[in-house]
Parts: sequence; structure tokens; C-alpha cells
Amino acid sequence: MGTVHLVYPSGPAASCPDAIGRNLAARLSARYRVRLHEWDGMRVIRPGPGDVLLGHAHPVPWTTFRMSSLMAGWRRVIAMAPFVADPTYVGFLEPVLPRCDLFLAITGPYWFGRVGASAVAHWQPKMVHLDLAVDRADFPRVKGRFSAPGARRFLYVGGTAPPKNVRYLSRIAAALPGTSIAWIGRGERMANVEALGYLDFRDEVARRLVARYDFLLTVGRADANPATILEAMSWGLVPVCTPQSGYEGLPGIVNVPLDDVAGAAAVLRRLQEMAETSLERMRQANDEALVSHFHWDRFATQVVDAIESGRSPPLGAAPFRRRAAVRLAALRGPVSPLRPSLLGAVAGGSAARWARSLRSDAPARARNM
Repeated sequence: MGTVHLVYPSGPAASCPDAIGRNLAARLSARYRVRLHEWDGMRVIRPGPGDVLLGHAHPVPWTTFRMSSLMAGWRRVIAMAPFVADPTYVGFLEPVLPRCDLFLAITGPYWFGRVGASAVAHWQPKMVHLDLAVDRADFPRVKGRFSAPGARRFLYVGGTAPPKNVRYLSRIAAALPGTSIAWIGRGERMANVEALGYLDFRDEVARRLVARYDFLLTVGRADANPATILEAMSWGLVPVCTPQSGYEGLPGIVNVPLDDVAGAAAVLRRLQEMAETSLERMRQANDEALVSHFHWDRFATQVVDAIESGRSPPLGAAPFRRRAAVRLAALRGPVSPLRPSLLGAVAGGSAARWARSLRSDAPARARNM
């Protein structure tokens, strides 16, 4: 039996992306030898007999997954990363996917359903829809009864990176004076939204604070399928999001339109006055979805199926001009490898790991499981 080399963030944090690497590695270890590698490291992995390369390619070309995928001898090479059908965010995968047998796209139904009409439609033959998951033990039920009509509260959890579209959140809040909209996370301060700072949701104090809110509100423009929505479902809050946050057509999740302040505000006003029995039906639908689908055992089973399937379809036909446009969009986008901040993060992370390895006499870039 070969080794599965998993290139993905992994650590003790309950939140993603650490939760993805940690939970997947634990489940794969019941079946394979697993070795974890840093996704932003610069180590080249040379395969042994029967080895599998699985994980997240980094936008910077000389990082571990991208360099290792060039090595001959892998039994399988499988990409696994968040996906939105916008090449400014995912176009860096264009030169990587021809070397991969499959692409496990961590995304919601909104984005996966739009691949065929997107600039990356030629990726579709290699793509497998991989919904995210949550460990309910990490995000236990904290919300009891919903607040009284007219007094319900909305909470945003996350950062302020461009895909999160937080300026739109500020505009919605401005249109709803008297409605409590708060934010837990790091980033640039948002107007009209109460900033609660960064909190560790493993702490009871943070959980009690979450319990004061009724809805999670996120209005992403290019968000694959944020884990905070599943975490809110597990807490007992009702998620409210744009379809471009990945989730669409689910009975327990309320959609608001993108870049339509009046339309979004109207939805939030309806939720303020909605009968509690209706909110409870949404919460029950979310509980059922968490039990039946959004869990790590299902996630890991899909990954195992990809490892064992033997499927390796070619990319679809696409003119050179389209492929070139996808690469160019990636170079101009927010995760461009030409951005000094991204290059600096890779270099700094690798230097820090090297320094820790000298102090601890432990492997800097890989761990066995």
C-alpha cells in the first residue's frame, strides 16, 4: 500500500481550513498511510510505489503541490480546493489541472451548477462536487428560542477579504436602522456594523455571545461555500446569504440578492416578523441536512472514492484564447502570485517552519499519521 500525501492546511483550530485537513487526514488514516504537508510549503515530494498526491495547489508556482505534481510515478494526482466559477480567484489552477486525474471542487450547488457556462467550462470533465462539512461537537447547539418579532439579531462571522463583499453588508445595515447587525472576526472596520472582535468559539463566553443572535448573515460575491454557514446551522441559527456564497435551494437557508440593498433589506424585515414556527421548521431542515449530508464521514468517503475510482478524464476542449484569458485573469486577480503579500507569506511561512524545525529537531514540513 502506498502513501497518501495530503497537501492541505491542518491544525487544532475548529474552523476551516484547518478542520478540513485535520478531519480528512484522521479518516483517511483508517485506510491508508497518510503524510501531511503544508499547502504553502516549498518541498518537492517524490512519490514511492503506489503513492497518491492529494490536496490544494497554491497560487505561487513553486509550492509543494504544484512542484510535486510534476514528478513522475504517482498512482493518482487529485486536486482539492475551494471553487467559484470566477477565473480571477481560481484561474491559477489552469496549468495544474492537466496534471491531475480529478479536481475535487469544495463548493456549493450555486457555483457547481454554473461551471458549464463559465470561463472554466473546460474543467468540468475532471470536476467532482465536494460539499463542505462540520463537526457538531465543535459547534454545539447554543441557540434556544428565537427572539421576539422585531427584536431579532443578525451576526456576520468572518474576515473582510474581497470575496466576502462586506461593503455591501455595511450598506444593508445602513438601510435597517434599529436592526442589530454585528460582526465577529478580523479585518478592516465596517461602517454601520457592530464590531465584536475576534473570538475563539471553543470558549463558553464566545458561545454565549453567539446565542444572543438569531441569524447568520453573509453576503459574499465569490464565496465557495463558507463553513460559517454550516457552523451557524449547528449552533441553531438560521443562515441568510447571497446565492454567490455557494448555498442555494436549501430549505433551511434564506437567500438575499447580491448588490440589491432594498431587496436584501426587505428579506431581513420579513425575517424579523416571521412566525417562530416557520423559523423552527428551517432549523429542523438544517439539523436534518447536517445529519444526512454535511458531515466529515461523507466528505472523506467522496475523497476515498476519487482515490480508488481510477477515473482520469481529459479536460474539455477549449480554444487557446480562452485558456490564456483564464491565466491572465488569475494574474490580475486578488490571489495573483505576482502580489508581494502572497509571495511574502509563502517565503515567511517556509522560513518560520524551518526555524521551528531547528529548535524542535522535528520535521518542518511533513507529519506522519
